[in-house]
Amino acid sequence: MNILFVCENYLPHYGGAEVVFKNLAEGFVQQGHKVTLITRRLHGTKKKETINGVNVIRVRSANTRYLFSLAAIPLVWKWARWADVIQTTTFNGAPPAWIGAKLRGKNVILTVHEVWINKWRKVTDFGRISCWIHNCLEKMIYWLPFDKYVCVSDATRHDLLKIGIDPRKAITIHNGFDSHFWNEKNFDGTDVRNKYNLADKFTAFSWGRPGPSKGFEYLLQAVPKIVEKIPQFTLLLMLSSVDKYPQKYRALQQMIENLNIQETVILVPAVPYDQLGNYLIAADCLVVPSIAEGFGYNVLEGVSVGKPMVTTTVGSIPEVIGGKYVLVPPRNAQALAEGIIMVNEGKYELKPLKRFPWKKAMESYLNVYETLIKTSSQQ
Repeated sequence: MNILFVCENYLPHYGGAEVVFKNLAEGFVQQGHKVTLITRRLHGTKKKETINGVNVIRVRSANTRYLFSLAAIPLVWKWARWADVIQTTTFNGAPPAWIGAKLRGKNVILTVHEVWINKWRKVTDFGRISCWIHNCLEKMIYWLPFDKYVCVSDATRHDLLKIGIDPRKAITIHNGFDSHFWNEKNFDGTDVRNKYNLADKFTAFSWGRPGPSKGFEYLLQAVPKIVEKIPQFTLLLMLSSVDKYPQKYRALQQMIENLNIQETVILVPAVPYDQLGNYLIAADCLVVPSIAEGFGYNVLEGVSVGKPMVTTTVGSIPEVIGGKYVLVPPRNAQALAEGIIMVNEGKYELKPLKRFPWKKAMESYLNVYETLIKTSSQQ
């Protein structure tokens, strides 16, 4: 099968969507399928290259994701002729994928990670006009008649159906997650605890990019409330991709100063993915204070190493979480503080971990492709 992916970002850019499409694309290649991926060209990347068998073609778009929606159309139209099926995702890869597919008469599938319609003011720091524009653009994407809408969680599918998408076209395929990497690798938090003098401290660890939907400001606001109950409390906060979120990063730094919690909160530099587990295992409590979450990779990473987690009830988190955890309402510093204090007292939910094998995800996607191709050939 010839599969064409259209994604606004791909390696070396690394986020939840990139994890999904890297594993799908490379997994399909290993099964004997041919995969070409059209993406945005980032600074320092090649125009064309093969990555683990995937033919990656990058489009210049003046370093903006929005221009990619237009700049990618000619290449997508060219490669759509070769493809048996076209797969894309929200947001900026969707329009060129749909246009190229329809011009060539091919099936096109949209993966939906999160639906932010009527939520932009809550989950971003955009101004009122910008939120209105993005809300309209998102609606336009979903109103394009894709042949199938693949949602990464039941929560996302529920949100998609609320805006009028045909239930027969919307299905759930959970993202894959390599739990073996986390529960079989020999992580050791000793060096981390020694480096930051945590021997006698109750330590919480939180990590991720400082995007507005991640809710780190509420965690910082919770710190003084936690210290009242746990004087020997320390928060390790690892923020990644700070160069892409400079204003948000500076705002969090300023909040630490304003709250006078410099002695309690330690900003630690981001580390390679295979070293992250040493920080997770070093902590007594893990915290994911998200205010929006399509699938929740951080949540699964945390609970897979066996540490108690405090996280929120947003999106897919209640759907995918297992292990030791406390769920609290989002955008609520007091609730986060109480959840962390509960973990310190040994109070948390304890349920079996949930598994999301990549093999199952790939099989589900291939079944969608094959069904659509078969249906089209019969028409």
